This record gives sequence, structure tokens and C-alpha cells, in this order.
Amino acid sequence: MTLVLGGARSGKSAYAERLIEVCPAPWLYIATAQAWDDEMRTRIAEHRARRSGDWRTLDVPMALPEAVAAATGPVLVDCLTLWLTNLLLAEADLDAATEALARACTAAPGPLVLVANEVGLGIVPDNALARRFRDAAGRLHQRLARDADRVVLTVAGLPLTVKPSSENLGHRP
Repeated sequence: MTLVLGGARSGKSAYAERLIEVCPAPWLYIATAQAWDDEMRTRIAEHRARRSGDWRTLDVPMALPEAVAAATGPVLVDCLTLWLTNLLLAEADLDAATEALARACTAAPGPLVLVANEVGLGIVPDNALARRFRDAAGRLHQRLARDADRVVLTVAGLPLTVKPSSENLGHRP
């Protein structure tokens, strides 16, 4: 399992796609976004347009642990931040959902890449909902990073390894 974190437009999704495309096709793209407006519809279309026909897309705004548990082969989840937003707006139990996702991810039979926005690097938000979201995202990232084989932070399109996979230990400059 690889967790890819980064800011908006940091290159995290494209990097995650390249990681999965090293594996034999077909690849499964589990998308959590919901197209509530024209801008989001455009973003979703851009993501889909850059993927080849070897990708299958499964739209899963809420039932992510179940989708990961049922998946076979190489899987990319994009993105955990939108999934968390969907859960927060539905007033779901975020701690229970985080644990369910962590269990599904550690049991995944094939390569799994998770994409999320790192939102905790800025100022403390001025409202309770934004602070709750920021804190929940931080807890989610910490929980998944603990079990991940590798964690990568993308900045300006560059992948920075935060937690190297064991097969890379001792082999990096």
C-alpha cells in the first residue's frame, strides 16, 4: 500500500496513476468525487481523459471500505479527502469509517495506491467545521500511513518519499 499526499494541483494524482501503471493492466480507479457543479465536472473529465482504456472507473462517494475490500488487482483510490468530505457532510462516524478503511486497505490482495490532499500545513481555520475536517484528515492520514508500505508527499509535481518501502531501504542515494 502506498499513500500519496500533496496539496491541490501538486501532481499527486498523476504520480499515483504512474505508480499503478507499472503493474499489469487492467487497473481499477476508485473515484470518490461527486460532480456537484460545472467546475467539478470539468476536473473529473480531465482526470478521466488522461487515463487510457486499460483503466476501469468505479464511482464510490461513501462506501469506500467496501469497494476496496471487493477489489482485485491494482487499485488506485482518488481521493480520500473527498471521501472524508462526503462522510462529514453525511454526519457519519469518521473514526469508525477510518478504521473500516484501514482494515480494508491492509487486507487488499493487490497493489493499492491511496491519494489524499495534505490540508494541515496552513493556518488554523477560522470555523469549527473546517477545523473538524482538517483534524479528521490528519487523523486519517496518520492511521493509513502507519500501515502503508510507502508514503510519498508530492510538491510541485515532484514526489518526496516520506516513508520508503522496505525494498527501497538502503538502495536510495
